[in-house]
Amino acid sequence: MSDRPPFYVTTPIYYVNDRPHIGHAYTTIACDVLARFARLDGRQVLFLTGTDEHGQKVEKSAAAAGVDPQAFCDQVSAHFREMTTLLDCSNDQFIRTTEARHTESAQALWQRIADAGWITEGSYAGWYAVRDEAFYTEDELTEGPDGGKLAPTGAPVEWTEEPSYFFKLSAFAEPLLELYEQHPDMILPETRRNEVVSFVKGGLRDLSISRTSFKWGIGVPGDDDHIMYVWLDALTNYITALGFPDTDDDRFSTFWPADVHMVGKDILRFHAVYWPAFLLAAGLEPPKRIFAHGWWTNDGQKISKSLGNVIDPVSLVETYGVDPLRYFLFREVPFGKDGDFSHRAMIGRLNGELANDIGNLCQRVLSMVHKNCDGAFPEPGELTDDDRALLSSVHGLVDVMRPLMDRQDITGALARLLGLVGDANRYVDAQAPWTLKKTDTARMATVLWVLAETVRHVAVLLQPWCPSSAAKMLDQMGRADDARDFTALGEVGAIAGGTPLDKPEGVFPRFVEE
Repeated sequence: MSDRPPFYVTTPIYYVNDRPHIGHAYTTIACDVLARFARLDGRQVLFLTGTDEHGQKVEKSAAAAGVDPQAFCDQVSAHFREMTTLLDCSNDQFIRTTEARHTESAQALWQRIADAGWITEGSYAGWYAVRDEAFYTEDELTEGPDGGKLAPTGAPVEWTEEPSYFFKLSAFAEPLLELYEQHPDMILPETRRNEVVSFVKGGLRDLSISRTSFKWGIGVPGDDDHIMYVWLDALTNYITALGFPDTDDDRFSTFWPADVHMVGKDILRFHAVYWPAFLLAAGLEPPKRIFAHGWWTNDGQKISKSLGNVIDPVSLVETYGVDPLRYFLFREVPFGKDGDFSHRAMIGRLNGELANDIGNLCQRVLSMVHKNCDGAFPEPGELTDDDRALLSSVHGLVDVMRPLMDRQDITGALARLLGLVGDANRYVDAQAPWTLKKTDTARMATVLWVLAETVRHVAVLLQPWCPSSAAKMLDQMGRADDARDFTALGEVGAIAGGTPLDKPEGVFPRFVEE
């Protein structure tokens, strides 16, 4: 096992006002890729996802559906749980904010903040966007086509006046700026960090953290007239999952502070400003990193219900398959930037890289071994400089990928793996084992062994992105379950000459339009 530290990665908990879309899938798969890589690297991992089930928007959506809020949440939350299974995600927990353990945790966090003197009582008057469950100042708003005011996200806002408890956020501007300075990689990518720093330097106002105009939420300790602001409630899920308020719980001591909170860029402020401030106020450590990724468009158009172009993950899986979708999302666009989804781009990656590059390398190498080496992996002879050069790249690749994954450069790490595949395909062409079969069978055996070792490493390292397909590659090579993590990379896990190989089958078929 690795001596690397434990790894705790979280998705935002998803708001249950509608079914999952490609944005939810993207975030969840990103966390799954990171979690799988860390597990293969010998780290103790906790991967958390779940659903955010309180707030005015949920209450309104439930009323529109003609059901009570809890029944509505049960129904929609199930869709998100099903999404994780559909996408082959390996989350260790699925948390819901309507669970009793979360109520206890959220109220305990509130009480710690209140006991420390950071909560005051007053009244709130200002603009609120129900869709965002967020407060906005006048200077953040724009005018919509109908003359109504809009939040920066495009959500309509409404004027709200009600009694409220306030969190003294204004007192945390300097502590937050010090935190960002001491931990310059706490917020990534850097462009998002700069946005957060600029926002905090502009001054922070005290934050309304309770509501009285609706009832679907967690009650404020000691005041039945108020429920907690949904974001204070929701953010607490990250420590609820670790046993909070019991900070002596093994899960809390092992996994907190979180290594990565993965979020969409639209909710960065809540995670990079409000959440660390709440934690500092409660005497708890803030997370180590918040990574804000970009948004997807659909054939160049912004995704919205009104345009009817929302991308359904279920439909994508039915059309392309799970692993091709997982691969495409982190190959097409540098992770962290906005990206455009199109059928044409998907087919280009699926046929051009999965089928032609990775699939073809695996299929032709294993087929040549099976056909020309009596159905078993060959014993290698003396290695040439070309052999050693490829094997050096093969054995060192995990050390190239690891620091990229540590910074959530999921696309960059995958690109390095594809670079090795390209090197291997060029090696095949240069060595021409089909010609060596006629002139030097011993040399052919060595070339095929080098290539088989390359395929083995590609399969092991591809597992975070394409777990099912990589497993099929390793199955065909006869690799035991305990020979599939990173400890098996390099010479220690090398294929022994004489290991049987059944007739291989293709793993990544070409996509054919019907």
